[in-house]
Amino acid sequence: MIYPLVETAFLVYRFMLIGYILMSWVPALQESAVGKFLETMCEPYLGFFRKFIPPIGMIDISPIVGLFALMFIQNGVFIVLGYLL
Repeated sequence: MIYPLVETAFLVYRFMLIGYILMSWVPALQESAVGKFLETMCEPYLGFFRKFIPPIGMIDISPIVGLFALMFIQNGVFIVLGYLL
């Protein structure tokens, strides 16, 4: 019962991150209401990785690392849920 809920939450957040990353290519979208919402939701998570991973030239790879970390976190949560349930 809890697996689908947790899986959906991770999927929604992953799509939010991807949307926020793609919006960085179009600065006008970042000023919209959706852009501000995604910034509020995604920037604290991505900001953590930006502290440790500097941009390479004009390319910021910290969102890619953040997406991979989110997948590892998701797997870890499912392992813990497997033991608890």
